[in-house]
Amino acid sequence: MITVTPKADSSKVQMLAAVPIFAPLGEKALGRIAGDAQERKFTAGEKLVSKGEKGMGFFLLLDGQVEVRTGSTVLARLGPAQFFGEMALLDEQPRTADVVATTPGRCLVVSRWEFWGYLSKEPEMIRLLFQETVRRLRTPGGGFSE
Repeated sequence: MITVTPKADSSKVQMLAAVPIFAPLGEKALGRIAGDAQERKFTAGEKLVSKGEKGMGFFLLLDGQVEVRTGSTVLARLGPAQFFGEMALLDEQPRTADVVATTPGRCLVVSRWEFWGYLSKEPEMIRLLFQETVRRLRTPGGGFSE
């Protein structure tokens, strides 16, 4: 049974625990991340991130559906418990694709600066972040599952 801080919802903590880069963290750290992350609601048709903009955070979908697009090409369709933006945790380089909501929904947003604060306490996350990033880079379509 996962316990969480008062600010964190247990379903958010469980979703974070399923993300490869957060999986090794203990309950307390996951609860802190879930509590500190910003929850963002979105509507169908809304662009969550734009190709070319500076990447400042990681997004975990709580509910709803999004498409990862480059121009008119759909690279991936993502839904609850899936994520994007992990490369933005490593650097502040421009986004490589647009992410557009196809349904209303909610996501958790973990900022780059919050994430690096967690890394100082959980160095195993660095290895996992690199592994996930490399996996996606080596997989056609960016490693996104459809």
